[in-house]
Amino acid sequence: MSVTVIGGGLAGCEAAWQLAMRGIPVDLYEMKPEKKSPAHHLDTMGELVCSNSLRSDRLTNAVGLLKAEMRKLHSLIMEAADATAVPAGGALAVDRNGFSQTIDDKIHNHPLISVHSEEIKSIPNQGMVIIATGPLTSEALSEAIEKLPGLNTLHFYDAAAPIVTADSLDMSKVFRMSRYERGDDYLNCPMTKDEYMDFIHALQTAETAEIHGFEEKAVFEGCMPVESMAKRGDMAVAFGPCKPVGLTDPRTGKEPFAVVQLRCDNFNASLYNIVGFQTRLKFPEQRRVFGMIPGLENAEFARYGVMHRNTFLNSPSFLDDRYRVIGMERVAFAGQITGVEGYVESAASGLLAGLSMAYQAVDQDPPRFSGKTAIGAMARYISTPNRHFQPMNCAFGLIDPLDVLPGEKRIRQKQLRYEKISERALVEVERVAGQMEQVPLVD
Repeated sequence: MSVTVIGGGLAGCEAAWQLAMRGIPVDLYEMKPEKKSPAHHLDTMGELVCSNSLRSDRLTNAVGLLKAEMRKLHSLIMEAADATAVPAGGALAVDRNGFSQTIDDKIHNHPLISVHSEEIKSIPNQGMVIIATGPLTSEALSEAIEKLPGLNTLHFYDAAAPIVTADSLDMSKVFRMSRYERGDDYLNCPMTKDEYMDFIHALQTAETAEIHGFEEKAVFEGCMPVESMAKRGDMAVAFGPCKPVGLTDPRTGKEPFAVVQLRCDNFNASLYNIVGFQTRLKFPEQRRVFGMIPGLENAEFARYGVMHRNTFLNSPSFLDDRYRVIGMERVAFAGQITGVEGYVESAASGLLAGLSMAYQAVDQDPPRFSGKTAIGAMARYISTPNRHFQPMNCAFGLIDPLDVLPGEKRIRQKQLRYEKISERALVEVERVAGQMEQVPLVD
């Protein structure tokens, strides 16, 4: 039995890969390159539309744990990310084009995956289907999804930060350093108090692009436009993306009042992403206001920041903890449309949806990951009734806490506690992976 996967983003590609690696034929439908959403630029699958960072790679961070779990489950996305990584301190960042091309090549070259470059406008009424069309799902398919019984769709607004060329930076004003002396993978633009206040006041009054239906309250906090953050107060950005903590300007020997960080965006370090500067400013305003940042006075923008509306499902009571539609288990969803937020979380949902569907295709009970694991905790979050359901990044608060036996004391040191939670999670993932004999990996 074959499975139809709709969408060639991170979740869709990961789902297709998990199915094909277990001998299940896949028909993968992706509307690119014939048609693209406003946020997409590349012809290849697995495109990163916002940042090039997959965030922390440490086990003391929940998304770092999620990556480690995915590696143990033979994740295509993690394989591609590791192969195309660029320096980013303790984070995992990738060469944007190389990452997408690696995924595209793997998918197209797998003998059990048939790629169809066409837009799907309705849900197939037969067979097993995984819908991984993302938060920018086309209008026609969105209308078809909304007709499913028991479903409410919601939305929020997401944004991407600008990318500038390295050779346009004034390096006499910029210093290279990662926070807390963890290498030198970031470029830092230090600002005095006067420079910062002038910049913030310009940011607060800059002209923004009109977006139909835009509401400040509907902005996802993790991708808030920097100008929206600035309007919360003069110091809001200084405690956010411009925080100077852990950085010392080598020219002064002191911590700057504020710092704008730039992260490498490609292999040859010719492009840099302005970290945390998601924006909906008009393009001329981006050149003017961001040009007030020391070192960026003559910056050349390879890509301006943009904002777009994201759609997600009210997944609780609609999807189960394998991302399947309750009462219609032949249909599953994966990716940000389910209410998981972030590249890694999206890929992880695709991994679990694909893995579960592979077992279902051969009439076997899919493996189950408990809330002691990051991948299981995310699936539990989107499937547990919640009146105030909102998109969610992976966080230790979602994962079951450590058991405390009688007479034992709770581990108060946060980093050590997170390490122990991660160790426990990886033991469970290894155990479950070792039991996957009903549908083993195939060559």
